[in-house]
Amino acid sequence: MSSNMRSDIAARFAEIHPPFDPQAALVEANRCLYCFDAPCTVACPTHIDVPRFIKKIATENLRGSALAILEANILGASCSRVCPVEVLCEGACVMHRYNKQPIEIGRLQRHAMDSFYGNGAKLPWAPAGERQAKVACIGAGPASLACAAELRRHGYGVTIFESRPLAGGLNTYGVAEYKLQAADSLREVELVKSLGVEFRFGVTVGDAITLEELEWEYAAIFLAIGLGPTEPMNLPGEELSGVVDALRFIADYKTAQTIPIGRKVAVIGGGNTAIDAANAAKRLGAEEVTMVYRRSEREMPAFLFEYEHSKLEGVQFCFQAQPVAIRPSASDPKRVGALECVRVELGARDGTGRRKPQPIPGSKVLIECDMVIPAVGQSRFLEFLESCRGIEVRDGIVVVDPPTGRTSNPRYYAGGDCVNGGREVVDAVAEGKRAGMGMVSWLEAQNG
Repeated sequence: MSSNMRSDIAARFAEIHPPFDPQAALVEANRCLYCFDAPCTVACPTHIDVPRFIKKIATENLRGSALAILEANILGASCSRVCPVEVLCEGACVMHRYNKQPIEIGRLQRHAMDSFYGNGAKLPWAPAGERQAKVACIGAGPASLACAAELRRHGYGVTIFESRPLAGGLNTYGVAEYKLQAADSLREVELVKSLGVEFRFGVTVGDAITLEELEWEYAAIFLAIGLGPTEPMNLPGEELSGVVDALRFIADYKTAQTIPIGRKVAVIGGGNTAIDAANAAKRLGAEEVTMVYRRSEREMPAFLFEYEHSKLEGVQFCFQAQPVAIRPSASDPKRVGALECVRVELGARDGTGRRKPQPIPGSKVLIECDMVIPAVGQSRFLEFLESCRGIEVRDGIVVVDPPTGRTSNPRYYAGGDCVNGGREVVDAVAEGKRAGMGMVSWLEAQNG
């Protein structure tokens, strides 16, 4: 991507949570009550000691604050930007009990981490003696980065295998630019690399290198393969030019900007990824963006604050509409011209407890558009998982022992979306760190 294109992207994707200036950060840090039982820390999946890091900001010890964060979460910078703090740490803040605004924990965390990276990003930790055993991590997303950092702190060699040209997983490729820029994700990758982690890019395990070869060279293997491409909708017209799945759309504008943006865009889905894609399309210049969701506003899986923000971006919503076909343009039969839907009513609850949409006969709705972005859930790498000997897979996800991340094969551990089905970055970090600690305990037991 050229520098001019990158500048244009930056201009269009102003951050929704801008950084504090130093004085504002001091004022906000001094609002904290430094609770001894810290419900905010309990609410954080990585259990960052929130009162401790905020107290250090209040005493103007920003490096100490950052190190307190990094002890718990090596990806503290990206999590400060992308975490749904409204339902995690800030949602648990005791200020709510007094009808006051919660402490802006996310922005304070970002303030400390931005200072850390702005001043050289030097960690004071060194591996506790080099060990003979080595670990392979498959996938270079947040779970693997956290796992690798934990293993290196205990002296174990780690090699991360990644099929793409860049590390960071969804932080680099899949999180909307107005939340997290690719450059901010990659600086965290460099921090992990500085611990002595080796990265091998463009390597697909099972193709360029086999699992048997990994098992021969490495004492343990960590699976952090994430989820696959967006599930096909199996709609007529899905092959038309202008149909681009949400994750590919977001990855492209963050790293390449080769996909042209439609004038009128329809986004299919009601989750946070759909919201991200819709907001991005609007910021990239689409005149109209409509999100189409087959259930009601109340049943959207997206966080409420994400939905409210999307309305402010100018995104329109079409609820209780089920896409049935993508129609070609009258002027170009190879391109998208409209999204055909039928209205639905919500019937009895299904096995998940959600009300099942029932099509209403004769209720066709035609949404004029020249671009369709499906965001209807991701596929699983089932074929690869089935090749991992002794790994139990249930409903498309890897079964692990939660405290350790250990699978049914004692040499394999797993974490991230392939285990949790697709949750937050901070959950992947927590699972990766736990798996790293689990492997350390297992490897130490193996070696006496």
